[in-house]
Parts: sequence; structure tokens; C-alpha cells
Amino acid sequence: QVQLVESGGGLVQPGGSLRLSCAASGSFFSAYPMGWYRQTPGKERELVATITSGGSTNYRDSVKGRFTISRDNAKNTVYLQMNSLKPEDTAVYLCSRGSDRNGNYYPNYWGQGTQVTVSS
Repeated sequence: QVQLVESGGGLVQPGGSLRLSCAASGSFFSAYPMGWYRQTPGKERELVATITSGGSTNYRDSVKGRFTISRDNAKNTVYLQMNSLKPEDTAVYLCSRGSDRNGNYYPNYWGQGTQVTVSS
């Protein structure tokens, strides 16, 4: 059974930074692509960033240059460093473990999410 546990969310002022962590259980962590999503009430869950097993990354346009996804395979952990945060980044952030099919990321497992609130 795969479990994903996020941490690091909280309240931050606009322009501030947070680093989210996602600790994964299960074997062969390094073999799987990982992703971060976010969700706000009344809106569809949106993909924020992904990282492949080889370390290649992709970001949605609105976070490019501000967010960085990384992974530490020795710790079975994926991170999301978020800088220059904006109020519109406010959401529940969810970690996922997925699969790669034809260059596209498909989530298979989800964490419970961590709240990020950007407000003055």
C-alpha cells in the first residue's frame, strides 16, 4: 500500500516562501514520477508540477520561475519549493505518485493535502 504524507503548509504573506514535503511509503520510490496538484473550493484540481524518475520537471505556466519541484530518493521524499507566493496560490496542495504514459503524467495515489494560505 502506498501512503503519501504532505507537510509544510501554512499561512504566509504575499511575496513569501514555503517548502512543502511529501513523504512516500512503498517500494521503488525512485522508479515513479511524482506530482503536486492544488485545489480550491469550486474549482477543478490543477496540476502544479511534476518530476520524472530521471529528474525532469514540468510546471504549469502560472508557477514557472517561482516554484521548484525536487526529489530525494534516499529519503523517499518529494518537495515543492514555493517562492514569491501570491494570494492566487492559496489552495490545498496534494502530492501524488503516478505513471508516465506517452509523456503525460497520470496520478495513481494521493496524499491528504496540506493547506497553503497566502494573505496579508
